[in-house]
Amino acid sequence: MPKSPSLLAAPPSRVRATMFAMGPAFVAAIAYVDPGNVAANLTAGARYGYLLLWVLVLANGIAVLVQYQSAKLGIVTGQSLPEILGERLKTGPRRVYWIQAELVAGATDIAEVLGGAIALYLLFGVPLLLGGLIVGLASMGLLLLQTHRSQRSFEAVIITLLGVIVIGFMSGLFFSGMNPAEAVAGIVPRFEGTDSVLLATSMLGATVMPHVIYLHSALARDRHGVTTDPVRIRSLLRSTRWDVGGALFVAGAVNISMLLLAAAALRGVEGTDSIEGAHAAVVATLGPAIGVIFAIGLLASGLASTSVGTYAGSSIMGGLLKLKVPLLLRRAITLIPALVVLAIGFDPTRALVLSQVVLSFGIPFALIPLVWFASSRKLMGDFVNRPWLRWSGWISAGAITVLNILLIVLVASGN
Repeated sequence: MPKSPSLLAAPPSRVRATMFAMGPAFVAAIAYVDPGNVAANLTAGARYGYLLLWVLVLANGIAVLVQYQSAKLGIVTGQSLPEILGERLKTGPRRVYWIQAELVAGATDIAEVLGGAIALYLLFGVPLLLGGLIVGLASMGLLLLQTHRSQRSFEAVIITLLGVIVIGFMSGLFFSGMNPAEAVAGIVPRFEGTDSVLLATSMLGATVMPHVIYLHSALARDRHGVTTDPVRIRSLLRSTRWDVGGALFVAGAVNISMLLLAAAALRGVEGTDSIEGAHAAVVATLGPAIGVIFAIGLLASGLASTSVGTYAGSSIMGGLLKLKVPLLLRRAITLIPALVVLAIGFDPTRALVLSQVVLSFGIPFALIPLVWFASSRKLMGDFVNRPWLRWSGWISAGAITVLNILLIVLVASGN
């Protein structure tokens, strides 16, 4: 069977169809540039320079494979990953599984609200607790687009915010004085003690995010509808490959830019172990204009990612518990833990980093079922994962699990 022509060589009608079908992956990509990423990447760069750059490169490669498989599962089966799990798990295990998935979604939401609150504080001096409340209310407004208008309207706003994030976090890199030779050396995998492993795990959790593994299958299914036509499915999968590749390229570039900026301009600067301190150092080193752009990017990140996170949580609950809770009600309920963290005065940047560690521990619970189902010929038919994709998924899940076990051992031993 001849191979399909590339997009560049395709007829104009196919190019238009591909562009029209793109969008779900860019919504999912918001989760890869949320405030948790900002905290983890800036902390890693400021503390260890270019040492952990390899983690971001590896994580982004894994993310491309994972998000494509999630979207593929939704397109081929017409079901989301949580729905497929909900059908196959007995009542007890299904509820336990839902609890861990909700804990992951909750950790995500805390990070996103905290990041938005910090951004409002940096831009306007708004107290953190009030800022968290404002972010929650603003995210409700974004969710109204998805509830009362259409997924395309929601996608358009989220993609616009993604553009703001790109400008906000990549602009400073051009003035940072990055050392290319040291950056290339950072691609070689290595650690420097327990704290670097903790940060690497945090960065991994912030990049390959469990809740968006669940969500992308729903986004792709909801956007394209349910079809059993093999020709239509192949066309959608071709568009999805471009969608995922483009979205994750943008997200990866933003994450890498954050670490490179911190490594070049913030390393060794006192106070850069917090987002506020990193912002102050950016202002002092690169000027107030870059500092304002950075804070605006952080605000856009918090607003967009918390809306996408709420959408993901609703998909998880609906699939596993077969319970539909209105998005705005869910947003109001899940806002409470983040506001509590802000009210008690816990260090927001530390909370952001720790939330990403929680995410990392949730990855195998989402990734293993995803690879299993996407590799099932009974479920996927002719669209079952090819051997290279199946084994790439299993190797990724194994590597992440080993990293988590290593973290537990190092922390328990006090090394």
